[in-house]
Amino acid sequence: MTAPTPDDARIDAARRFARFYTRHIGALHEGLLDSPFTLTESRLLWELAHREHCSAATLARELDLDAGYLSRLLRGLKERGLVRSTRSAQDARIAELSLSAAGRRAFAPLEQRSRTKMQALLARLDDGQQQQVLRSMAQIERALDDSEGRAPPACVLRAHRPGDIGWIIARHGALYAQEYGYDSRFEAMVARIGADFLERFDPAREACWIAERNGVNVGCVALVQARDDTSGAVIEATAQLRLLLVEPAARGLGLGERLTAECERFARDKGYRRIVLWTNASLAAARGIYRKAGYRLTGSESHRSFGLDQVGETWEMTLA
Repeated sequence: MTAPTPDDARIDAARRFARFYTRHIGALHEGLLDSPFTLTESRLLWELAHREHCSAATLARELDLDAGYLSRLLRGLKERGLVRSTRSAQDARIAELSLSAAGRRAFAPLEQRSRTKMQALLARLDDGQQQQVLRSMAQIERALDDSEGRAPPACVLRAHRPGDIGWIIARHGALYAQEYGYDSRFEAMVARIGADFLERFDPAREACWIAERNGVNVGCVALVQARDDTSGAVIEATAQLRLLLVEPAARGLGLGERLTAECERFARDKGYRRIVLWTNASLAAARGIYRKAGYRLTGSESHRSFGLDQVGETWEMTLA
C-alpha cells in the first residue's frame, strides 16, 4: 500500500512542531545549554561518552552526517584534546574514537544541564500529562524511525507509586473496551479491585509492579493475599495474581511472562504455597502466558459480564 503524499497543511504542522521543539530544548543557541559546543558537537560527545569504541564511519552512518563535515568536527574536537583516536585491535585500518579524560570532564556539565533542562520542561506537567507527552514522543519515534534490526528499549519493573492504580484502572477500561468490547462495568470492577488493593495493602505480603519503557507505563500486575469471595477472609498461604496488562506497543517482548514470573518469585519468597487467578476464556494471550508459566486450569463456568456472554476460568499454580 502506497503512503499518501502529505498536503501542505500537514507539512506546515510538522514544521511548526519542529520549530517549537528546537526552541524549547535550546537547540537554536550558538552554544548548546550555555556550553562552548554546538548541537552537533554535543551529540558527538554524547555518542562517544556512551560507547566503548566507535569509528567515524559508524558515526556518519548512524547520525546521517556528511563524512567531510564529520571529519572537520572531529578534527576540531581532537585539537581541543577532547577526542582521541586509536587503531582497532581487530583491523589496523580502522581508527576507533573515544573521549579523552578531558573530554569526559567537558561533557559532564553538559550532560547535567541537559537533564536539568528536560526535568524543568516535564516538571510543568502533572504525572498524567508527563505520561501522555512521553507516550506521544515514543509514538513519533516509532513512526519515523527508519532503522532496521535495532533492539527496542528495555522495560524496567518498579513498585507502584501514587497515581499508578488510577492508570491501571484507566488502561484496563480503555483497552478491554477497544479489544474485547467490554462495557463500563468492567472498568468499575477494576476500580473496586484497585481501591481494595490500596486500602488493604500489606507490603510484607503483597506487591504491585509497573513496567516502564522510556519513562512510560507499558504494563502492570499485582499479587495480593487471596480472600474468600463471600466473607473477605484471607485464605491461608494462598496468593492471587490480579490486574495483568501489557500495552499493545510493548507486546511481543515477553513482558507478560516477565511480570508473571515476578509474581511467582515474590510468592515463593514470602512463603505462599499456591497462587490462584481468575480470567475469561476469551483472553487467549493471557491464558497462554499462564499455561506457559506452569498454571493449570482448575475450573470454569459460564456467566454474563461486562455486556457479554463469557466463560470464566480459575487457574492455579502449586508452589513447592
